[in-house]
Amino acid sequence: MSEKIGIIVGTNRTGALSLEMANYYKRKIEAEGNETVMINLQDLPESFAFSALYHNRGKDVSYNDFQTNLDAVSKAFIFVPEYNGSFPGVLKTFIDGLRYPDSLLDKKIALVGLSSGVQGNAIGLSHLDDILSYMGANVLGLRVKLGEIAKHFDGKQISNLTYEGFINEQVRKLLAF
Repeated sequence: MSEKIGIIVGTNRTGALSLEMANYYKRKIEAEGNETVMINLQDLPESFAFSALYHNRGKDVSYNDFQTNLDAVSKAFIFVPEYNGSFPGVLKTFIDGLRYPDSLLDKKIALVGLSSGVQGNAIGLSHLDDILSYMGANVLGLRVKLGEIAKHFDGKQISNLTYEGFINEQVRKLLAF
C-alpha cells in the first residue's frame, strides 16, 4: 500500500550531511512506491521562534506550511545530527511550535542519528525519543546511529555495509509499522 512518508531534516545548518542522508532515505522510500514529504528545517522562517510560538501559534503563514506538511503524514523519519551532545535547538523549537496536543499524536516516527564522533548521536536520540513519546508519537525501536558519518557516506552512497543493513531494516520496519 502506497503511503505519504514525512522526511524531517532536523537542522537548519547549510551543508549538513543530514539533508544528504534524508535524500538517500527518500530514494529508498520512493523506490518502494511511496510518496515523500520533505520537511527541511533549513527552510524555516528565520524569525519563527518569535513569530510562530506561544501567543503567536498559527499566525505565521510560512511556519503553518510546515504544520500542514506534517499533518499530511502518519509516518516520518527524523534526521538528527549531534550538536553539543544532543540534538539541534532548532529541532526542539520547531517541535515547540507545533499545534499541541495532536500534531504528533499516534504518528509513527523513526529516528536517524548522525555524528562526526563514534556514537551516532545516541544521547540526542534518547532525549528526542522522550520528547516525542511525551507528545504521543510511537517511536520505532530501531534507532539508526550513524557515527563517523563522513567516513562512511559521501553524500550519495553508504560504504559501510553494516550501516546499509540497518538503514534498509529501518525503512522496511517503518513502512510496515
